[in-house]
Amino acid sequence: MSEYINNSSRRKELLKHMLVELHEGEAPELVKNRLKELLRSIPYNEVVEVEQQLISEGFPEEEILKFCDIHSAVLEGTIESGEISVPEAHPLDTIKKENREVERVTLQVKEFFDSLPSANLEDPALLQKSLLKLQGWFNSLYDLDKHYKRKEYLLFPFLEMAGITGPPKVMWGKHDEIREQVKASLEALRSGAIGSKEELMSVVVMLLGPAIDAIESMIMKEEEILLPMCMEKFTEEQWYQIYLETPVYGYCLYDTRAEWTPSAEVASKMVGNDKTGSTAVEHGAEYVKGAPIRLSSGSFDIKELESLFLSIPIDITFVDANDKVKFFSHSPNRVFERNRSIIGRDVRMCHPPGSVHIVEQILADFKTGKENKAKFWISNFMGRFVYIEYTALRGKDGEYLGVIEVTQDISEFRKLEGDQRLLSYSK
Repeated sequence: MSEYINNSSRRKELLKHMLVELHEGEAPELVKNRLKELLRSIPYNEVVEVEQQLISEGFPEEEILKFCDIHSAVLEGTIESGEISVPEAHPLDTIKKENREVERVTLQVKEFFDSLPSANLEDPALLQKSLLKLQGWFNSLYDLDKHYKRKEYLLFPFLEMAGITGPPKVMWGKHDEIREQVKASLEALRSGAIGSKEELMSVVVMLLGPAIDAIESMIMKEEEILLPMCMEKFTEEQWYQIYLETPVYGYCLYDTRAEWTPSAEVASKMVGNDKTGSTAVEHGAEYVKGAPIRLSSGSFDIKELESLFLSIPIDITFVDANDKVKFFSHSPNRVFERNRSIIGRDVRMCHPPGSVHIVEQILADFKTGKENKAKFWISNFMGRFVYIEYTALRGKDGEYLGVIEVTQDISEFRKLEGDQRLLSYSK
C-alpha cells in the first residue's frame, strides 16, 4: 500500500473503495485493518472529500449513516487534525469546552456502568437511587440538543457556502439519532419499568451504553474532522457572526462571561452594516442596537431594558408556549442560579426528577385555562424565605403564550413592623 501514501488522488480512490466495501459488507475485518493502515497518514480533509464524493454520486444519506459508526470507530485517534488554538469565548473554544463538560458526564455514567455488576441493588430503595442518578446524568446530556442546533444552524450553512454539503448532512443525521437515544434513555429510566438489577443491566446494554458511545463518537468527529474543516474554511467575519448568534440557541452545560473580540476592522464592519447589532458590553451583558421597544404604556431602549432586569429585586424566568426557556433576568443576587445554558431548554429538564410531575401539572392546567397562577414558598432555602409564583401569559384573545416565573427572597419583608415614612438608606 506504500505506493498510495504520497499520492493524494490514489489515497482518496483507495479510501473510497474501502468505504464502499465496508458498506457492502465485504470482509469487514480485513477492510478495517487495511483502512487503519491507510488512515495513519491520511489528512482529515481527504476523508471529508471522499464522503462528499460518495454523496454526490447518489449514495442515499441513510445508507451512508449505516457505515458512519464503523467509519468513526476506524478513524478514532488516527486522523491527523492538529491542535487548534483560538482565543477564549471564540465559538470553537466554546464548543470544545462544552465537549469537556459532556465528557465529564459521560465518564461518570461509564464509571457507574463499570460498577454495576458488583453493585448491591436488590434493595428497591438502592435501585431507585441508582435510577435517579442515571436520570440526572441523562437529563444533563439532553442539553446536547442546543450544542447540535448551533452546529446545524450556525456552522453547517457556512460549510455549505464553501461547497461542503455531504459531511454536514451525515453529521446532522447522527445528531438526530443521538437525540432519539438520549430521549429514549430518559423515558426508559422514568417509566417505572425497571424493577430489578437485571432489568437495569439489560437497559444499559441495549440503550444507555450505545447512547453514551454515540455521544463520545460525535465529540471525536467534531474535534478531529468538523472543527479543523471549519477553521480552514471560515473567515473571521463569519466566525464573528456565529459568535454573536450563539446565545440565540443557548449553551450546553457550559457558559462563560468572557468575550471574544475580533479585529477592529471586522467588528466595525459588522456593526456598521447593522448585521448583528452588537455593541459595547456592560455588566457582562451584550447590548443590541435597534429601535426602542414600544409597549402600550411606554417604551425602553435595549440598554435601559437590560439595566432594568439587572436591577429589579426579583428573579424572572420566561418559558414560551412550546415549554422552552426563552429568557431569565440575570441579577447578581438571584435566588436560584441560572446561566445561559438553560436558554432553549425544555423547562421539564430544568427541574429534578422528583418535581417534574408538578411542572407537568402546572403546564397542563395553564394550557387548558383551568388555572392562571401557582404559588409556592420555601421557609428555609439556605437561610432565606423564598416566594415563587408562576403566572400564565395570555394574548388579547386568551391564547396561551407561556409562563412567567417570579422568585423573590422575602426574608426581610417578614420582619417588617410599623411604618417607615422618613427617608432612610439601607446599607
